[in-house]
Amino acid sequence: MSGEVEAAALTAAACLFHGFSDPSRLVIVRHLALGEHRVVDLTAHLELAQSTVSKHLACLRDCGLVSSRPQGRASLFSLNHPEQVLNLLGAAEELLAVTGDAVALCPTYGAASVEGRQR
Repeated sequence: MSGEVEAAALTAAACLFHGFSDPSRLVIVRHLALGEHRVVDLTAHLELAQSTVSKHLACLRDCGLVSSRPQGRASLFSLNHPEQVLNLLGAAEELLAVTGDAVALCPTYGAASVEGRQR
């Protein structure tokens, strides 16, 4: 693989992981793994503000991870590639199981850093 091609592939991978980097997006993705949902359903089930759900769905749609289809005046959102997304999340859980608290304690990307960015 050439350096430019490898750099482009790594950039794409970093963008993909950035799409999963927000806890609200992750909870939305996990919920969409159960099937199609409207924004109002996600808002009620996840106890998130409508604006938060809509913002994160737009991000996930822009990343090619979710799509929507009209249903009356609402839209139903679903994962584009549910099996692959669940496989990725499963692999992440396995990696977290073997790294223990190291990721959560990371001063740059750990839990304290994420909480600080959410405020």
